[in-house]
Amino acid sequence: MDEGQIYDRLAKIFHEVFEDDSVGLTPELTAKDVDGWDSLTHIRLILTVEKAFKIRFSTSEVGKLENVGDLVALVKART
Repeated sequence: MDEGQIYDRLAKIFHEVFEDDSVGLTPELTAKDVDGWDSLTHIRLILTVEKAFKIRFSTSEVGKLENVGDLVALVKART
């Protein structure tokens, strides 16, 4: 799976989790850039990503994520 496909799937997940179709994914996007992206929403986001891609992340992997680009790289490494 290439990065473009990952971004497409993640965009749908972000729109669903944040209930906002205007969220535009960029590699630099962080929680500070999205209204409502708090710790609970972050957990829901990660669980939804894991389910969608049929993968599991370790707690340390999730803790190292700084932006959407890091998430895409981690998903790419696992698929």
